[in-house]
Amino acid sequence: MKKLTISADCDSSPLPTRSCGTARVAGIVSLGILLAFSLFLPFLKTRLLVGTAGIGREFYALTGETSPYGRFPLLGDPFSFMPCTNALSLPQLHDNHPKDTWADLFDPNPQHWSWGGSRPNETSDDPYAGRGIYLCGYLDLPLDYINHSDTRIVRLAITKFQVSGLARDDSPRNHGSTLAGTKSERTIVIEPGGPGDSGTRQVWTDAEKVTTRFSDGRFDVLGWDPRGVNTSLPTAACFPHNIGRDHWSLLTRQYRKSSEHTRQLETADAMNNATFYACWQRLGDFGRYVSTASVARDLEEIRKALNEEQLTAYFVSYGTGIGQTYANMFPKSVGRMILDGPEYVRDQRQVGGWGWASLDNVTDVWRDGFLGECIKAGPQKCALARSMDRQGGSATLAELEARMSILLESILLRPISGYTQSAGPSLVTYSELVLEIYISLYKPATWPATARMLYELEAGNSTLAAATMELQWEYDSSLGCLPEKHSSDELLYLVVCADAYDAPTPKGGLNWWDQLWANMTDQSWIAGDSRFFKVLSCRHFTTYWPSSAEVYRGDLDHPLSNPILIIALTYDTATPLRNGRRLLEEMGQNARLIIHHGYGHTSRFHPSNCTDAIGKAYIMNGTIPQKQEMSCYANERPYLM
Repeated sequence: MKKLTISADCDSSPLPTRSCGTARVAGIVSLGILLAFSLFLPFLKTRLLVGTAGIGREFYALTGETSPYGRFPLLGDPFSFMPCTNALSLPQLHDNHPKDTWADLFDPNPQHWSWGGSRPNETSDDPYAGRGIYLCGYLDLPLDYINHSDTRIVRLAITKFQVSGLARDDSPRNHGSTLAGTKSERTIVIEPGGPGDSGTRQVWTDAEKVTTRFSDGRFDVLGWDPRGVNTSLPTAACFPHNIGRDHWSLLTRQYRKSSEHTRQLETADAMNNATFYACWQRLGDFGRYVSTASVARDLEEIRKALNEEQLTAYFVSYGTGIGQTYANMFPKSVGRMILDGPEYVRDQRQVGGWGWASLDNVTDVWRDGFLGECIKAGPQKCALARSMDRQGGSATLAELEARMSILLESILLRPISGYTQSAGPSLVTYSELVLEIYISLYKPATWPATARMLYELEAGNSTLAAATMELQWEYDSSLGCLPEKHSSDELLYLVVCADAYDAPTPKGGLNWWDQLWANMTDQSWIAGDSRFFKVLSCRHFTTYWPSSAEVYRGDLDHPLSNPILIIALTYDTATPLRNGRRLLEEMGQNARLIIHHGYGHTSRFHPSNCTDAIGKAYIMNGTIPQKQEMSCYANERPYLM
C-alpha cells in the first residue's frame, strides 16, 4: 500500500479560502478516521468485488488503493489526467485545494473507465490490452495574460484519447518491451469551432476517427473546452436555467419574412441588452477575456504542457480562426496544422462580419446540392425526387424548386399543426423549418432524412417535422430530475462581439441594423436571419465591456516554422471557398490549399480519399504539397453515401 500524504498548500492558491491551521486539523482528524477505518478493510474489500463505482472511489481515497494500472493523476502531470468516468467534474474555482478534490474523484475500477475501440491482443490476459483510453483533466491558466497583477484564473477542461492505452503495473513496460501507457510522438489537438463548441465533446465523438484519418491510429488526440465553454470554468451561462432561452427565443427569433420586422428588431434588440446585462451580473468582467487572441494564448500554454516543440492540430470552422490567430502570434510554434473550412479572420474584425461574410454559398448548396443531387439520385434515394402528379415518375429540378417555394410560403401564412408523444401539441413554423433546413445543409448525410421530412410535410403529415423541430430546444424533458447542465450558448455572442469591439459604430442606430438584416436575408433566405441574430447583440457589447483585454490586429503573413494546410470546400454552407483563397493569397508560401469539391461544412462530412491522403502525409510525415493549390473530389455523391 502506498503511503498516504496529507498536504495543505495554502500559499499556492490566489483565492482567500480556509486557513492552513484548519487544513492541518482536518488532516489530523482524517488520519484518525483512517486508522479506525482500517478495522473494516476486509469488509470493504468484499464490498468492492460487488459494489459500485462510488464505493471504489471511497476505498481509494481512504486507503490509497491503486488500480491494476497504477494511481492517477500521475505525479508531475500538468493536466492531472485520470481515466474518464461519468462521475468526474472539475473542481470549482473557489476550491483552495483543487488537485486534492480532483484526485479524490479517481475511480480505481477499470470497468468504469472509458476505453477506445477493441484491438484484439491474443498474447495478453489483460482485457484492455491494445485499447486506447480516454483521459480527463484540466489546466489552470491566467484569466488576463496582459495584466500580470490580476491573479484570477480560468480552469480549462481537457480530454485526451491516448492511442497506446495504459500499461498494467505488472507489465514489462519498465523494461522497454511495450509502448502501452506512453504518450505518442505527436498529439493532434482538435477544436470544433462555434464559437462555443466543446473540444472535449469532440474528442468523445471524433478522436478515434481523427487519429485513424490522419495518422493511421498512431497519434494521440486532445481537445479542450475554450474559456467559457461547456465544462471549463467559469462557464458563460447567462440564464439560470436552459429553458429560459427557449422561452425568450419564441419572441425574439422570428425571421424577417414571418414577422413585422421593425417590431421584431426592437424586441430582439431589447432582449440582447437584457441578456448582456445578465451576463455582466453573473460573470462580471469575464466578457473582456474571451477574445480569440486570449484563446490562442491558452492554446500555446496547452502546447507547452504537452511538452511538444511545435503544435500539431486539426481545426475546423471557427477553430480555423483560432489557428490563424495562433499561427501569427506564435509563428515559431507552428508545426503541422490543418485548417478545414476556414474563416478569414479579417472579416471578424468588422461590425457584423461574422454574419454577412458567411452567406456566399448557402443558396447554391440548397439548389445545386440538396435539391439538384436529390433529382440525380432519384426517388429510391431521395423522397423529394418523386413527382407529385398522378403520373408518378421523377420530378425535375425546376418543379422541385417550385414545390418547395409553395410549401414554405404556405407555412409562412399558416403554421402546420403537429404532435409528438414527448412534447404534446406543437407547430411547424416558417422560422423553425428554415433553420432546420440550414442545419441539415451542414451535413450531407442528413439530407435523405430532411428530404423525407419535407416530402411528408407536402403530403400533410407533420409527424417527422414536429419531432425534428423538438430537437432545437434547450429543454430536455427526458432528463427528469437529473441535475441541469447549464449551456454556455452566450459564449458565441461574447466572442463574436469581443473580436470586433473596436470596429467603428455604424451611424443610424437600429436603422443601420435593419438594413443589414434586409441585405443578409436578400442574399440568403436560408442563413441570413440566423446569422443576423448572432451579430445583432454586438450593438450592446461595449455598454458592459468597453474593451477586450486583447485582440489580434496584425497581418496574417508572418513567416512560419512550417506551412499550414488549408482545406476549403466548393459548396460550404458557412465558410465559402473565397475565404481559403484570400487566406492563401495573404499567407503566400506559408500555406497550401486543397480545394475540396464537395458539399456541407468542412471536409469531414463529405469525405475524399484524395484530401485524406494529403492530410495524412502532412500530419504523419510533414510532407508539404509542392503545388500551392490543388483539387480533390468527394468520394460519393450526396444521397448515395
